[in-house]
Amino acid sequence: MTDQVRKKRAHLLGFIQHGVNSHATGMWRNPKDKIGWNFARPEYWRHIAQTMERGMFDAMFIADELAPYNTFEDSSDATVKWAVQCPTHEPSTIVPIITGATRHLGVGVTLSTAFEHPYSMCRRLSSLDHLSGGRVAWNIVSSYSKSEWDAYGAVMTDRSQRYARLEEYMEVCYKLWNSWEPDAIVADKESGIYADPAKVHEVIHEGQFYKCRGRHFCAPSPQGQPVLWQAGSSGQGRDFASKHAEAIFAVHPNVDRMKQYADDLNDRTINKFGRAPGSVKLIYGLQTVVAETRSEAQEKYERIKACIPLEGAIAWISGHFGLDFSKFSMDDIVQNIEIPGIQGLFESIIYAKGGAPVTVKEAALIYAQGMGMPVAVGTASDIADQIEHYMDEGGADGFMLAATYTPGCFEEFADLVAPELQRRGRLRTRYEGATLRENLLAS
Repeated sequence: MTDQVRKKRAHLLGFIQHGVNSHATGMWRNPKDKIGWNFARPEYWRHIAQTMERGMFDAMFIADELAPYNTFEDSSDATVKWAVQCPTHEPSTIVPIITGATRHLGVGVTLSTAFEHPYSMCRRLSSLDHLSGGRVAWNIVSSYSKSEWDAYGAVMTDRSQRYARLEEYMEVCYKLWNSWEPDAIVADKESGIYADPAKVHEVIHEGQFYKCRGRHFCAPSPQGQPVLWQAGSSGQGRDFASKHAEAIFAVHPNVDRMKQYADDLNDRTINKFGRAPGSVKLIYGLQTVVAETRSEAQEKYERIKACIPLEGAIAWISGHFGLDFSKFSMDDIVQNIEIPGIQGLFESIIYAKGGAPVTVKEAALIYAQGMGMPVAVGTASDIADQIEHYMDEGGADGFMLAATYTPGCFEEFADLVAPELQRRGRLRTRYEGATLRENLLAS
């Protein structure tokens, strides 16, 4: 067996939102952004989906936020003014468009457990899995930002009970997805019996947080249940992800942090939860800026950074981390600030300069560029080198490729980087599975 055959192949996810701007703030201003395209039209999503499939991506990852961030100055004015992930449309609405335009590409949809009962969540996801022929994943989140709870007129739940609530939510989901026995559907036209009620079990659940009495309204979908994705960063979060997820997402600024995370997550999944090695894929955030020459790539990168509005960047970190950064000096050091929001992503800022002090201004601009992800800038060969380094030394099984200007950033990756990875034996040359789960879990 050759060295090339033994090498891991990268799993690629296109990280994007159903909105005017994704995770690189200000990209709507970029002269390369959405030339001739409108994000609110189906044609745009068909094109991006077909581009990702051409690049042999596993799936499109649709991130989401349920309401405009309003932590900065106790207002969502800056969020609206600077298009900080705003406007953003509901993510699951484009799933049939994406999967209808492709044969193999999966789609992962971010859906919050905070304001939706498990019964309707299961019905929606099973329906999408049927319509896509088994190519749907669910990125499991519980709403973290003040704006979401304000928009729904609810009081934010106690953080200490967050994972107990999530565990029970998943318990109800599993009961519903598993409630139809494989031979429950009879479909006997002569007798008129469609399904045997003895084999379609009624779920009766009365727990601390949820109650449910009813049969799952959907027959088993091609995957049985969607592929489960999760981003775990705290100790409890890592346990939840290690127990439930089939792909775990993380943002780490350097290979050392990636390796530490990989060692910890692999230990939890295998030794604590008894899952088989390779049954959970570790997917790391990466932003790429590729061109035919290094100088051209660097010029593109400088234009991307120049589009970021500082106030918009401050509004975003305020919303994500649950703290109004307008109350701090731009020269304050973020390592000295305690935040209530997403701990794991805050660490990506803390270690953005290798542990050296990071000011509030620096943190905001780094985060607004791509959530603190490492950035690969250069030729296709340069970027492939970096990807291989993160896989071989950092434990990555694949990458969430964060959007900059669209659809150009994905077109350039598919046209330049994907062929280079294929030449190195680091990317599939064809899809081997019929479902997203089969393709994602392939080595």
